[in-house]
Amino acid sequence: MAGIKSTAAVGGGVIGGAWAARFVFNGFDCKIFDPHPEAERIVGEVMANAERAYGMLTDAPFPKRGELTFVSSVEEAVEGADLIQESVPERLELKQKVHMQIDAAAPQNALIGSSTSGLLPSDIQAKMMAPERMFVAHPYNPVYLLPLVEIVGGRNTSEETIERAHSAYQQIGMKPVTIRKEIDAFVGDRLLEAVWREALWLIKDDVTTTEELDDIMRYSFGMRWAQMGLFETYRIAGGEAGMRHFIEQFGPTMSLPWTKLMDVPELDDALIDKIADQSDAQSGHLGIRELERIRDENLVGIMQVLAKGHGGKGWGAGKLLKDYEADLRARAANDA
Repeated sequence: MAGIKSTAAVGGGVIGGAWAARFVFNGFDCKIFDPHPEAERIVGEVMANAERAYGMLTDAPFPKRGELTFVSSVEEAVEGADLIQESVPERLELKQKVHMQIDAAAPQNALIGSSTSGLLPSDIQAKMMAPERMFVAHPYNPVYLLPLVEIVGGRNTSEETIERAHSAYQQIGMKPVTIRKEIDAFVGDRLLEAVWREALWLIKDDVTTTEELDDIMRYSFGMRWAQMGLFETYRIAGGEAGMRHFIEQFGPTMSLPWTKLMDVPELDDALIDKIADQSDAQSGHLGIRELERIRDENLVGIMQVLAKGHGGKGWGAGKLLKDYEADLRARAANDA
């Protein structure tokens, strides 16, 4: 299957800029369009953080950096592109309009991915002339480091497109996972939404603060999830008897009134002020770019540790990093 050679980013905010970084640092030219008057500054800052993060992540040789070019229209961005990543704001009408523009100007065989975090691809592609090449490619921030991308096809997306999308994102060191059914918010955001909803109640009811809640997550199950996820973690909790024993032992707790997940607290001014004030007290002394750099350092460290796991074979995201490094070294050897 032929690989991608050139890319385009439509939308250059935090997500679009990070997509551009992943493309460029993996050796692919990228043309980017964003009408925001400070788009070049914003994307430039994201690129700088990405370069710093990749410098910490691996000593494998990256390919020659692709060229990033800012252009003045959607049409100019997608001209000649093999892979087009749309990352405009989450408004269906806007995304439909942008995808119609992309559809009209993109090469016939171009892959067209949307970074939407919850809109259905069938709705986004509804007004396209060639909807079979459009799909959702939902990443996680920071896109240049976190490797997962959820691939979601719409009613008119072809199986060939899904297969080509898998191959394309693997070329840039990612872990594509196809979502088997088209549903709102896909899988990752549904899980995050459940945790977020419960967290809002815990803050609203003064059970904990934003800092204490974050500490509870990052000093305990957050580390377990980072390397094994949910079900493999609970399989271990079941001991020698495995998952069946775990479910038999802890399943009855599901009937206990521990959670408020089926109810949503009103995000009134009082709750918003409480959360914002606690968050300011927690992290307000650090600027956003500094927080991003701290986050990147921590993620790099976790992935590097996981790369040494399982007797040096690598585990989870660390195994993916080892495979990515091997590919980078092979490409460098071929280019030498």
